[in-house]
Amino acid sequence: MTVTVNGNTRPLGDAKTLAGLLAALNVKTVKKAVELNGQIIPASAFANTPVKPNDQIEIIQFVGGG
Repeated sequence: MTVTVNGNTRPLGDAKTLAGLLAALNVKTVKKAVELNGQIIPASAFANTPVKPNDQIEIIQFVGGG
C-alpha cells in the first residue's frame, strides 16, 4: 500500500496516522505545513489524523524572509 508524498509514491508501511507517517519519513514537524488530500492539517491534529492508501500528502517547509 502506498501514499503520494510531494509527488513521490512511498510505501505506507505501518503508519496509521499522519504523525506516524511523518515519523517514519524522519520529517521533523517544526516549521512544516502538511496538506492531506487538499486540506491543510494543523500540527495539533497530526496524531489523530488517519492516513490510508492512495492519500495525497504535501509537506511544505516554512521559510522566513521579508
